[in-house]
Amino acid sequence: MSTRQPRPRLLALYIAAITVLGFAGTIATALTREVPPELNGTRITSIVFLAVFAIVGEIRPIVIVRNGEETRKLSLATPAVLAVLAVSGPVIAVTVQVLSTVIDDVRTRRPLYKILFNAAQYAVCVLIASAVYQGLAGDLAGERSAGAHAIRMGALMLAGLIMIVLNWVIVGLAIALATGQEVRAPLRTDAGEFIATHAVLMALGCIAADIAPHGIGVLALLVPPAIAARRFASAGARHAHEAAHDPLTGLRNRTRLNQTLEEALADGPRHAGQGPGLILLDLDLFKVFNDTLGHPVGDQILCVVAQRLASAVPEDAPVHRLGGDEFAVVIAGTVEDARALSARMLASLEEPVRIDDLELLVRASAGIAVAPMHGEDVSGLMKNADIALYHAKLERDRISVYSPEYDANTVERLRLLADLRAAIDARSLDVVYQPQLDIAGRRLVAVEALARWNHPVRGPIGPDVFIPLAEDSGLIFRLTTVVLDTALAQLAQWRIKGHDVRMSVNLSARHLSDLAAPQQIALALQRHGVPASSLVLEVTETAILSDPARANLVIRGLRALGVTIAIDDYGTGNASLSYLRRLEVDELKIDRLFVSNIRAEGHDMIIVRSTIALALELGLRVVAEGVEDELTIEALRGFGDVVAQGYHVGRPGPADVVEEMLIRANGLPAQARA
Repeated sequence: MSTRQPRPRLLALYIAAITVLGFAGTIATALTREVPPELNGTRITSIVFLAVFAIVGEIRPIVIVRNGEETRKLSLATPAVLAVLAVSGPVIAVTVQVLSTVIDDVRTRRPLYKILFNAAQYAVCVLIASAVYQGLAGDLAGERSAGAHAIRMGALMLAGLIMIVLNWVIVGLAIALATGQEVRAPLRTDAGEFIATHAVLMALGCIAADIAPHGIGVLALLVPPAIAARRFASAGARHAHEAAHDPLTGLRNRTRLNQTLEEALADGPRHAGQGPGLILLDLDLFKVFNDTLGHPVGDQILCVVAQRLASAVPEDAPVHRLGGDEFAVVIAGTVEDARALSARMLASLEEPVRIDDLELLVRASAGIAVAPMHGEDVSGLMKNADIALYHAKLERDRISVYSPEYDANTVERLRLLADLRAAIDARSLDVVYQPQLDIAGRRLVAVEALARWNHPVRGPIGPDVFIPLAEDSGLIFRLTTVVLDTALAQLAQWRIKGHDVRMSVNLSARHLSDLAAPQQIALALQRHGVPASSLVLEVTETAILSDPARANLVIRGLRALGVTIAIDDYGTGNASLSYLRRLEVDELKIDRLFVSNIRAEGHDMIIVRSTIALALELGLRVVAEGVEDELTIEALRGFGDVVAQGYHVGRPGPADVVEEMLIRANGLPAQARA
């Protein structure tokens, strides 16, 4: 980040000096100059016309746009003042210039010191331009020859250009003192473009000066081209702005980001880690908002996010929207500067976003790459910042700085992600079922559907690898849809054969944030003709606590269908039984971490026993996971009415194998016997 400091004392002295010089010079000129004798009625009306032209031109300047951003304004007051200078001398020219400037400054409510400074610096510029013009062409005032006329026009053109350049320098020095920049920084410009555009204005002023003695009838011919020029420039500025800005949020777009980054990289050689830096920021779970609340609400969220991010960054590091829910900032600074700015941007999103009656929590992740150590060109920085962003989302770090070690991991994960997407689309994932045993009745009363992935090249890939990958990428919705559809289809077949069992399916945290989840589950149950009471949806404590208010709404909607809600891996999170009871869950699955050690007569046994007692007292069904032997079953039998799940009861297997388990444990169904 920039550490430049303004220099207020020098700025105050500078403003005072210019102000005194401008007003003193004007007074001195007025006292020493006589009114030109050639001023007659025609010329006076021409001067009045030019004064009005100058005032309107100052209020409605021509805006010059470059790369979609306003770079400068061209005031049509300048050629009018130049014409007045040639027709009536410096005093009236200064009066017209100061009058137009003051009117515009008062209209835009500029502070008094700025009004005085602007008036004075314009007076200085006009007086010096007058001196140049008089020095070069003052002796030719009465001559009518073509040569004298050419010299006067040339001198007037030069005087006008000097007036423009001098104004540019005076204002640039004031900006440098006010901002603490180097003097050359505010004076940087494309010299060719600057001279060309102002040469056109000065030529217009020379034409106006040449025809002014003929009266306003001829001068009025300048109005249509002036209006056309302004409208043409305005249309061009509008199109250029649209081409460089996002139409929804008004932020700069991807094209403008590339240009900004190219310009920052072209500023010169930099030491390692000195920037420029690129910050990529992406909203977490934004698809949930779009899918649940609709794209119009999603657009409103993006607009609020854009405003907050824009307010969190300095003026020299504007926010860009790259598309969707991804934003970017180019910063001139070190990794520490980029990290600090990223933290401020993320902090700006801490307050809930209010859309109508909804309060929505919007979170984001950020990836950082800093030149030259993380890339020396635009494509390199973009790629590495994107990799850092992916790592931040994957590891839930929120802010991640690029590291070369992420490359291999990212490429490998991206390949695996592509293969997983293809496997889900082709429905080539396997669904296996693990039985659950009612200990008291020694009957299999439920099965849990579990996804398995046998990669065609890598072989079996564990759920601890591909489930988190699906959650982080958003594929978990499609994965769960496949598992739920397959499980309900299988349950429907078993019910036809007379096997009355429950089917458990896991839901992720993303599903508990999806207000459309109950409707989707209802449609799936209807499609397969399975009663809602036969379906158990398992969620974790962490998933519930990540957004309790929304989770509560989703769980209530699911239970209203008649679906059973189970808390999976209970004991490994931070929830309490009383809190879970307020959420109106139906089943508690005690984590294997505690169940597998209950025969050790230690804390685990006390925890399991007391948890079962309290859960049963609250009316919850209890499932103990991790049952590996008969002794554990016997221990659990003494704790109450418990359902057991684990390798001792049955390993996860395909539907036909589990069906054989059902028959062995429960006997042949009545339909099959008949």
